[in-house]
Amino acid sequence: MTRTYSFLSKASTRGLAGNGAGRKAGMVVLGTVGLAMAGCADQSGPGAATGPQAPKAATSHKIGVLLPLTGPNAALGHELLAGAQLALAENGTSTTQGQASALQMDVHDTAAVGGASAAATAAAEAGDGIILGPLTAVDTAAAQSASMPVLAFTSDVGQARNGVWVMGITPEDQVERLVATARQEGRHRFAAFLPDNPLGHALGNGLLASCRDQGLMSPTIVYHTGSQASITQMMRELSSYDTRRAEAQPDGNAAAPASTPAAPATGSTDTADKALPSDLAAALKGGSDTSATASADGAAQTPAVPKLAPPPFDALLLGDTGLGLKNVIGALADSQVSSANVRIMGPGLWAAFATKLGALKGAWYAAPDPSSRQSFASRFMARNHHMPRPLADLSYDAAKVATTVARVAPNGYPADVLTRSEGFAGVDGPFTLLPDGRTRRALGVFEVLDNGGGAKLLVPATTKSAVSG
Repeated sequence: MTRTYSFLSKASTRGLAGNGAGRKAGMVVLGTVGLAMAGCADQSGPGAATGPQAPKAATSHKIGVLLPLTGPNAALGHELLAGAQLALAENGTSTTQGQASALQMDVHDTAAVGGASAAATAAAEAGDGIILGPLTAVDTAAAQSASMPVLAFTSDVGQARNGVWVMGITPEDQVERLVATARQEGRHRFAAFLPDNPLGHALGNGLLASCRDQGLMSPTIVYHTGSQASITQMMRELSSYDTRRAEAQPDGNAAAPASTPAAPATGSTDTADKALPSDLAAALKGGSDTSATASADGAAQTPAVPKLAPPPFDALLLGDTGLGLKNVIGALADSQVSSANVRIMGPGLWAAFATKLGALKGAWYAAPDPSSRQSFASRFMARNHHMPRPLADLSYDAAKVATTVARVAPNGYPADVLTRSEGFAGVDGPFTLLPDGRTRRALGVFEVLDNGGGAKLLVPATTKSAVSG
């Protein structure tokens, strides 16, 4: 399925009614964008890791768009198309041989017969100079045979390479921002307690890379299986709970360990996907207490646990959401890991329910500044008659890159212009395309407040990194 639009002829746009898919789209962008990365990475085929040669220099300014316009992801595809259409309507002219001309958009359906590979081939045969899309990691891998630059909407950094840019906000980028800020605060010993799933591993890989690039000690990373029992036990091991408790005893000997409440192991991480309780702090109060208690007849039970020394890390990265996060917070209290001596950090997904994170007061997460999006949302609403879903930000940004480069480059989309140091103005703030296919986005650092107060912007968004690139 192929369609060509000339945006000086005022091609019509297609409005979408808001529905439950919008909430799913929000999760795609922030997991960032992380949850979408997890889902898309699972779909990658055997050839996804094989990188193509650098794309040949195309001379055309025609813009190819690869999106699912039919099938189960059609609503997302049309939302992304609307974002790109808005960018071209606002900026859709190029300069060729000194003459201004309308930019053309050549749209291909990745859900049609042949998939993303056939769509990419069709774009090349149509003479397109750049591709915006596809949506998923597996489609991005299939489209890399195209001999032109690709601005993909996935958040799977594994698809980034020379000539193929990952436009989504990646977990790795969020972690880099958090580590740089924590290091400026004086934190040097990092650890992570993460779910054993694709998002957890992306966060863990990001922490390893960030600590390495910023000259810090290699972090200790633990992946839990999701059950309450495993979370409690593995948090004790990570925090050296038994050693700290032994050192806290007057005679140097550890008392009998406080009993851990029994909980059946689920054998999966499904709890991380369940909805968060309406009052997380209240839910935690219903959990166990490791201090001394007395039974109804006055008989003493588990002895009180003395105040323990800090754990062997001063910054801890978490990755859970939902009920999994509730269990992690309980394990933090059980192991005496608190914000008094440890900077707790988490994924940008926390922004969606920051008002329920009062038990993590002082914790950080990295995300775009929402105030940056207000102007775009108003313009999108005026054109499409509904508020934009978060994925529309990415397609607008990608199309804005294309229109910006088309105005200054006489032919095609040269890599040196795409990766220019000044970057581009995006919906959620400035961003820069790096030569290796990553996208460095302006992320702010937010601090969680207590009593349902949500989060405040602690460090303004910036694309500057503590390390080069």
